[in-house]
Amino acid sequence: MLPTADQPITMFTTSWCGFCVRLKSQLARENIVLREIDIETDADAAHFVENHNGGNQTVPTLLFADGSTLTNPALATVRAHLAEVQAKS
Repeated sequence: MLPTADQPITMFTTSWCGFCVRLKSQLARENIVLREIDIETDADAAHFVENHNGGNQTVPTLLFADGSTLTNPALATVRAHLAEVQAKS
């Protein structure tokens, strides 16, 4: 589930989440590659999201290589956090 160098972000989504579609599109325009996991089809992913969101299945939840997460972030927040994570490694 952890991101890789090829896919620096794992995005937990659902098929019906408009916020997920918008953020995924914004990240694609920025050439930020991600791995997408639908929490409705992956019980482990759903459990992970619940553990990081106070028991709620809130999406999009993003997982970074350092184990940190962001929930429903703005594009600028994702870019800044990704730069921080990559600077640490």
